[in-house]
Amino acid sequence: MIVDAVAPRTGERLDVAVSAAAGVSRSQAAKLVDAGAVRVGGVVRARSYRVSSGDRLEIEVPEAPPSPAPEEIDVPVVYSDDWLLVVAKPAGLVVHPAPGHPSGTLVNALLARAGRLPGEVERPGIVHRLDVGTSGLMIVAKREEAFSRLREMMTAREILRSYLALVEGAPPASGEIDAPVGRSPRHRKKMAVVAVVAGGRDARTSYRRLEAFDQTALLEVSPRTGRTHQIRVHLAAAGHPVVGDAVYGRDRKLASRLGLDRPFLHAARLEFEHPMTGERLELEEPLPDDLARALDAARRA
Repeated sequence: MIVDAVAPRTGERLDVAVSAAAGVSRSQAAKLVDAGAVRVGGVVRARSYRVSSGDRLEIEVPEAPPSPAPEEIDVPVVYSDDWLLVVAKPAGLVVHPAPGHPSGTLVNALLARAGRLPGEVERPGIVHRLDVGTSGLMIVAKREEAFSRLREMMTAREILRSYLALVEGAPPASGEIDAPVGRSPRHRKKMAVVAVVAGGRDARTSYRRLEAFDQTALLEVSPRTGRTHQIRVHLAAAGHPVVGDAVYGRDRKLASRLGLDRPFLHAARLEFEHPMTGERLELEEPLPDDLARALDAARRA
């Protein structure tokens, strides 16, 4: 669907103008601009472009995706109340429907359990995501008030997330990686450390070493921002990729020796204040069996 509109005000950011003209959220507007689906007087512009009053906007809005259907899929629930729940996502489970994965996702499972959820149609209730190969804790909002507050808390970095990662090599005892992350200029399906001027977004990850082995080390990793593939990209850029990571890893044989067929990355701990009650929640999820076996193998290597 093509939306033709006229910018009403001078000096407004393009993504803000698109949001108002097309009736979509600011984040959806930004995605449309980034995808080249918006033209100002026939010219594709960046989302930060400032429009002038009277500028003609051509906006290509994709058809709304069908609403996901409830499906009975077993997903462990670690915490639940009237406002939110925290689940332990298994590795291999896609978070929400997308091209190539129209069903069989975490969202389908959540709809079967909780019924109607707030947020975008294709990913209702989802406050933050985990990669398909990553296991562990995820927060899901049940009500609009909780959803809005949790998203604010994520942006303000008031939700502390800790992961366990087995990495290649011998990293220092602790460290912080501060490097922008964006689409790789050479491989568009991959992320990479990319200069801000080339489209990279601010990204910071801290870690501390828990155990050191012959060829690997176990880290506790805390992302301070939430970029796509951030932990995996940052650790790879630091020279210590996650063991078993087929996209950013280096030693494929190492993963095979440890019996891994996915990245050793697990969202192990969440700490945050309940968005509605203020209660302090501290939740932990132990390593799943496949990662526990791989860790034992690393200790024996």
